[in-house]
Amino acid sequence: MIRVGAVNYLNTKPLIEDLASICPEIELTLEVPSVLADRLAGGLLDVALIPVIEYFRSGNYQIIPNIAIASHGPVLSVTLFSRRPWGEIRRLALDAGSRSSAALTQILSRIRYGVSPEVLTLPLDRPAEEVDADAVLLIGDRAMRACLPGFDFAYDLGQEWSEWTGLPFVYAVWAVRRGVDLGDALPAFFEAKRRGLRRVGTIAHREAPRLGLDAGFCRRYLAHIIHFGLGPRERAGMMRYYQLACDIGLARRGFRFEYYHQPALAKSS
Repeated sequence: MIRVGAVNYLNTKPLIEDLASICPEIELTLEVPSVLADRLAGGLLDVALIPVIEYFRSGNYQIIPNIAIASHGPVLSVTLFSRRPWGEIRRLALDAGSRSSAALTQILSRIRYGVSPEVLTLPLDRPAEEVDADAVLLIGDRAMRACLPGFDFAYDLGQEWSEWTGLPFVYAVWAVRRGVDLGDALPAFFEAKRRGLRRVGTIAHREAPRLGLDAGFCRRYLAHIIHFGLGPRERAGMMRYYQLACDIGLARRGFRFEYYHQPALAKSS
């Protein structure tokens, strides 16, 4: 059995469409990004769709190539709501489910906006309006549903990143623990993505009522906002993010990309 973990957000649904039925050897569980990262690190999962920052920090994973969750501009599902302009934020609450976006928020705060706010954790079950902070970071479906009228500013982190660097931002990748042999399960990840991209309308119609969102909005989000490839520009965005994370002590230097069963690709990167 191959133990696979994925995030239970709308933007992951095209990557796990029929995944377990395509390959019966796959046992799929759904969790928030931070929990998936911890379970993969603890050996409780063999493969997980983890935050990119955790891939950098571990040094013990390989990436399934050509699959990611990324944005090439506004992302809509990673938002910093703030009572003050970003450059005046002094207390910052980060969604407990987040790792990559939490690190990105700190990079943007410290390097782009020149502030080093006190960082708090916003529990998953706590309303953002109740937190004693100047700003709160929300991710995933929670961010897309949020309005927070008491916060005068709403910063889309995908847009902030692309305007600053000119590069895509990669939020998550399929990471395989070193020593795990996926065997016949590997093609299932590519086939699930193929089916998912073909069925974005069906997925949006199915998931919208659960999320309390408009089905048309969900379809546009999956078809035009989120990108699921991991090409040269996405890898360039990942490396820029990694370098900036190292600059402020959020990742260790000496990392290199490594692809599962793709040594030639890893060497060329």
